[in-house]
Amino acid sequence: MSSESEGVRQAARLMAVAARTAPKTRGIDDIVIEIVEDEDTLDKIAERMEEIAEEKGVDSFKRDAECLRRSECLVLIGVKSSGPCGLNCGMCGASCDDIEERSADVEFAGPICGFKLIDLGIALGSAAKVANDLVVDNRLMYTIGVAARSLGVVDADVVIGIPLSATGKNIYFDRDG
Repeated sequence: MSSESEGVRQAARLMAVAARTAPKTRGIDDIVIEIVEDEDTLDKIAERMEEIAEEKGVDSFKRDAECLRRSECLVLIGVKSSGPCGLNCGMCGASCDDIEERSADVEFAGPICGFKLIDLGIALGSAAKVANDLVVDNRLMYTIGVAARSLGVVDADVVIGIPLSATGKNIYFDRDG
């Protein structure tokens, strides 16, 4: 394994630490973190992304699958809700009593308490900041989360994938050539 590869994998572990220690509403930690380094699993996720692209007619899944295949590893960060926060604020579009009726047969399970989604956003931002501080190329990708969740790679209601790479060109933003 190259020095760059080892560095990217260490960055993934530090990103997981940052996501875990990020602030959470009422101190309740419903964040789920998985690091995927296995090429076979990365390829399975990419294959599922291509299937979803065909099923939905959404080309971004296929484009992002190619990025995932070129990645060194993947950090999956999600939230598995333990229930509403009990504030009855309506942020989710329902009351805390109504939020218990959830659907899991779409890309993400929901509705979900808005504060849980804020917690997820803070965890994602903390993880991405660590990658950026370590100068490891990364990008938050909803498409990867959808595929990983559908395959059961991570047990969460909402998942975002953060693929990681260290090459001479950022493969997640410089996609045209």
